[in-house]
Amino acid sequence: MAREKHIFANQIKDGQAIEDIFLILDMSRAETRTGKPYLMLTLSDRTGDIAARLWENVEAFIELCEPGKLVQITGQAQAFRGALQIKIDNVLPIDTKEIAIDLFLQAPKRSIAKMAAEIKSLAKTVKEPFCQKLLLKFFEDSSFFEEFQQAPAAKSMHHAYMGGLLEHTLAVSRLADLLAGFYPALDRDLLVTGTLLHDIGKTRELTAGAHLIDYTDSGRLVGHLVLGAEMIRTAINTIADFPENLATRLTHLILSHHGRFEFGSPTLPMISEAFVLNFLDDLDAKLNFMNHLEEKAPEPGYQWTDFQRTLERFLYVKGRPQAETEDLNIHKENNDADRVGPDSRQQNLF
Repeated sequence: MAREKHIFANQIKDGQAIEDIFLILDMSRAETRTGKPYLMLTLSDRTGDIAARLWENVEAFIELCEPGKLVQITGQAQAFRGALQIKIDNVLPIDTKEIAIDLFLQAPKRSIAKMAAEIKSLAKTVKEPFCQKLLLKFFEDSSFFEEFQQAPAAKSMHHAYMGGLLEHTLAVSRLADLLAGFYPALDRDLLVTGTLLHDIGKTRELTAGAHLIDYTDSGRLVGHLVLGAEMIRTAINTIADFPENLATRLTHLILSHHGRFEFGSPTLPMISEAFVLNFLDDLDAKLNFMNHLEEKAPEPGYQWTDFQRTLERFLYVKGRPQAETEDLNIHKENNDADRVGPDSRQQNLF
């Protein structure tokens, strides 16, 4: 008989007793000021993640708490510096065959199939003939596009779930299309092409295995900006008479879209379309990150988070009312039927 899950990460409240199954997303070992070891864990399910601490019998639990494992956690939720975490009392192993793995795989709130159709429709609005041919190389290629639809956009920072790359790319591209209407001097076709292709290198930078997102060797050694530029250049070489100046400007958009050298860009934005892509990419990533923090907030209403090292500041976020949180869970369940899930994919990423 399959086991059930009753408590989801985005429903946990301060002071709540916890006894349920979670995926170990991350684990690190630390020490108190007195030198006593403890485990810092990130627990996850399809609604999000929550921090946890295990203070006792660390050596007995460390192997059981390896990232990628499903475990039953017993403990209590506690608010600490504006964020919830679970103080763990006990951990038990769970056989992955005992419970539906979809309960632990985060996914976009919108249907993957519908977003994929929107990406294709937007690509077809590009009128520049060589950009159109280039886009068709990627979005009419069933094997690549199937992989693209399932890929995450990051390991942890933003859109870090299956379908996240599709969701992020669509958001950035739709914003670019809208912005081009306000600034006629922008090359709309170049900008939309650049936004649609800006993160395709992430299909080679990241991998999802054992229910976790991690970097490939080429992802760590080369990075998705260079990988994406290489993929685009390879496709361009198959298109007869592709203008070199257009290829150069498009490559510049891909290589500069992180905006600064310290953020991984080999070059800085130097044309208008590159500035727009950088700003929109950063905007969508930060808003997704903020939305994630809002869903994790321990109480409804505005409140301070703990210090966010990635943004180097505290953040003032609005927690979701409980009724809205429950509606989100129902919405996810209703979307399960028409999104492309692990069982219906042609390529198994896990």
